[in-house]
Amino acid sequence: MESLASVISDTVFRNEENNYSVIQVRSEGDEITVVGCLPAFSSGESVLFEGDWDEHPIYGKQFKAVRFSVQTPSSLQGIERYLSSGLIKGVGPSTARLIVQEFGKETLDIMMYQPERLMEIPGIGRIRYQQIVSSFSEQVATRRAMVFLQTYGISPQLSLKITKHYGDRTEQVVRSNPYQMIDDIEGIGFLTADRIAQSVGLSFSSEFRLQYGIKYVLMEASAAEGHTYLPKDTVVSRSCGLLSAPIEVIETNLQALLLKKDLISAFIGDTEAVFLAGVYAIEREIAARLVRHACGTPSGIQPDTIRKRILTFEKQEAIKFSKKQREAIEKAAASSLLVVTGGPGTGKTTIINCILYAMMNREQTMLAAPTGRAAKRMEETTGHEAKTIHRLLEYSGEAEQFVHDTGNPLPCQCLIIDEMSMVDIYLMRSLLRAVSPETQLILVGDADQLPSVGPGNILGDMLRTQVLPQVRLNEIFRQEKMSAIVTNAHRINHGEMPVLNQRGSDFFFENHSSADRAAQTIVQLCSRRLPDYLKVTDSPQNIQVLSPTKKGLCGVENLNRMLQNALNPRKSQQDEIIYGETVYRLGDKVIHTRNNYQLAWTAQNGEEGTGVFNGDIGFITCVNDDEKTLCVRYDDSRDVIYEYKQLEDLDLAYCLSVHKSQGGEFSAVVMPVVGGPPMLMTRNLFYTAMTRARKLVVLVGNLNAISSMVQNDYITRRYTSLYDQIVLYAGIQDNV
Repeated sequence: MESLASVISDTVFRNEENNYSVIQVRSEGDEITVVGCLPAFSSGESVLFEGDWDEHPIYGKQFKAVRFSVQTPSSLQGIERYLSSGLIKGVGPSTARLIVQEFGKETLDIMMYQPERLMEIPGIGRIRYQQIVSSFSEQVATRRAMVFLQTYGISPQLSLKITKHYGDRTEQVVRSNPYQMIDDIEGIGFLTADRIAQSVGLSFSSEFRLQYGIKYVLMEASAAEGHTYLPKDTVVSRSCGLLSAPIEVIETNLQALLLKKDLISAFIGDTEAVFLAGVYAIEREIAARLVRHACGTPSGIQPDTIRKRILTFEKQEAIKFSKKQREAIEKAAASSLLVVTGGPGTGKTTIINCILYAMMNREQTMLAAPTGRAAKRMEETTGHEAKTIHRLLEYSGEAEQFVHDTGNPLPCQCLIIDEMSMVDIYLMRSLLRAVSPETQLILVGDADQLPSVGPGNILGDMLRTQVLPQVRLNEIFRQEKMSAIVTNAHRINHGEMPVLNQRGSDFFFENHSSADRAAQTIVQLCSRRLPDYLKVTDSPQNIQVLSPTKKGLCGVENLNRMLQNALNPRKSQQDEIIYGETVYRLGDKVIHTRNNYQLAWTAQNGEEGTGVFNGDIGFITCVNDDEKTLCVRYDDSRDVIYEYKQLEDLDLAYCLSVHKSQGGEFSAVVMPVVGGPPMLMTRNLFYTAMTRARKLVVLVGNLNAISSMVQNDYITRRYTSLYDQIVLYAGIQDNV
């Protein structure tokens, strides 16, 4: 790390939300650009920056600052320049001059320790005095807090986040209980708080540390692994490893958390399980609502009437339903709740269409799916309006909750949800709260897909119980039998190698032994060969690259860079925005990566609302480099304006991870198969990727990697209690 002694010349750009700054400084006669998350500086201030030199691909040599210290102005000219810089509200050039003339070199000390003397200056009354003192104190407190935090190795960006929240209490909070920041400040987890705590000398055996650490073990298991609980032994062992504490100390603090009801203990089978209290309550509520709904009485259409309508539908569509497909339609009409599962080509979409026809209540039926792409596909295949679940429930930004809930249920007689494998416990609870007891609920999904990104295993647990009405489709629908995508997906799911490069097929393989050559081939396929083959002009719209990994030559990050350069290269006079290491250009394909309930959107039909969600995919339609904003149009025709700070929720989407592709369907899927960590290169991940393609699959890599994935039936077990809770509530219901 290098040091740069400098004098501030000018602030070229500053984002007030995240404090990212581009500053021109003078150092030893040279004009230098300094970038980083920094507080506001005034022209003429002497600042010592610490950081590293960096060569930006567009803007050239820059100094990336990670620390700073400010030398208080000592000359009269320096003090006057600082006061008149605009940083202190209520002080302009003329007022700054009067203050310095009155107090001289003692000006800053007087403003700090005897601020009431400012009212001796002509033109400074009580109100203006209060404005000046408040602004000056805030500036001093922010810088002092940042310098304090930086002495403990805390980055400027994180320092600013902390000081914005606590203000002049920053030092007190950080010294007494930095773990409080986990609850107070988004983005600060246990590891960050623990590093800060150790830096300020907090005891390793502090109860704050031990109890927050135990809760962190469960929070991380939920966020990263999808668990809703962990066995007690696992909680203890992971906590011991994280906190470097003996078992008896961990068990004592775990018991304290259980007594405080921060955590809940319950037996799941023979296992003593430990839950975060909120997660435990959610799974119990979901189970109770599902069982109650399944026991409801549907409005009901006579079985004979349904059978006649099924026959009429078969004639109209020139198809013949299998026994299982017919059973699904008849059960849907006769049940308050039905779960339907099946792989590709088993007729789930056709069944939904027949249900809509047979029940004769299209205007009273609502369709929804977890993502915009899944909802759009559902609408295209049924001819019936479909929404994302979030849009269906109508999130209210002002109330910070969904409009439709227990007190205001969805106004429909029947609700059909597709892609249920993607629904986590949080969304499921919100959905069930919005379904009235009179509404028939039909839940459709593929149990062999990857589970939801969020915690829980909703579809899998519902199907395991045998308590809830369900139908499993296992016969490939005859119209799809000619598709190698469908047959190969089922072969993969059964542990058999896919049939590759068969004449007239829609499933191809290109053999390349090196990852570098595979990556280059993928770019050629997407930019030239496949658009010609598919006869399409918009490659990013029709062709999706899916990768099992984020890192590496064939990982998501590198392939996105390569594909962007090939499909949407930089052009002269083209506006673009650089955020971190990513360049965003007009026309880029992007994905939103975090649920943001507050982000405003406008639909092309004039409808307005808030909420953009993890997995939404769209294209950048305008870029304003001056204002550092861009607009994205999503698949469901919503336009969203992103300010600079909000770009942290966007990623390029020319290449997606297989997990992020769930719920989507693409004309063509290209996938690198070059090997990787066994925990990632699994059969169900391979199966999930293949089932995203509608017309064409191209695998690029080597046969050994394909064989390894097909043979690797490893599925990480998710610890969830929904199955047990459903069985429990069903037993209670039976005994009532």
